[in-house]
Amino acid sequence: MYNIKKNTFTRFCLGCDELFRLGNFDVVSLLVRVVAVFLAISVHEMSHGFAAFFLGDRTAKSMGRLSLNPLRHVDPIGALCLLFFGFGWAKPVMINPAYFKNPKRDTALTALAGPVSNFIMAYIALLMIKLLTLTPLWFTGGVFMRVLLSFLTTVVMMNIGLGTFNLIPIPPLDGSKIFLSLLPPRLYYDIMRYEHLGWVILVVALSLGVLDPIIGRVGNWIFMLLTFLAGGL
Repeated sequence: MYNIKKNTFTRFCLGCDELFRLGNFDVVSLLVRVVAVFLAISVHEMSHGFAAFFLGDRTAKSMGRLSLNPLRHVDPIGALCLLFFGFGWAKPVMINPAYFKNPKRDTALTALAGPVSNFIMAYIALLMIKLLTLTPLWFTGGVFMRVLLSFLTTVVMMNIGLGTFNLIPIPPLDGSKIFLSLLPPRLYYDIMRYEHLGWVILVVALSLGVLDPIIGRVGNWIFMLLTFLAGGL
């Protein structure tokens, strides 16, 4: 994908994976990743729904998407990509911009809520890791501490991966609604009319590996920023 030696975020993830490994891809490690994936996806999509709700659109609420239940949000392929490759997607939350006071602005804010929620989750997990390493449990917690730290590390990885991937400005990812909102209204609505074709561009770009360096570099920057805000590790 991208140069591991130059990527702080990747080296952190690999280092923690070695430090807290309970076996070579054992059941516990898999469960830790699955729970972290479901949590990241559920928080991401629920945040979209709540943002839309507070901005006047009750569509997500009426469809039961204001929930942490992963079954309401998980897209199987997107979840598997997040599980094994570190970035992915979920079933999109439906919104109706007609209920927004400012459809263009409020659509962008609703889209932004998802990635921001993931970065907040990653930041909280980094804070918890830092606090745990300063307590006696770090040395005496045994297997429980190793599982907990492995889980928190995975939460950091998955949330930064999901949030970063969704910032890509290709429809229908969140980034398209965020960054394209900066365009003149006519051009914005012309592009968004062809949102359904974005998946074709996205699949081709992923298949060719075009997006890998971008995802890696931006994810690394976000990781370093969150680590700095957490007081370092």
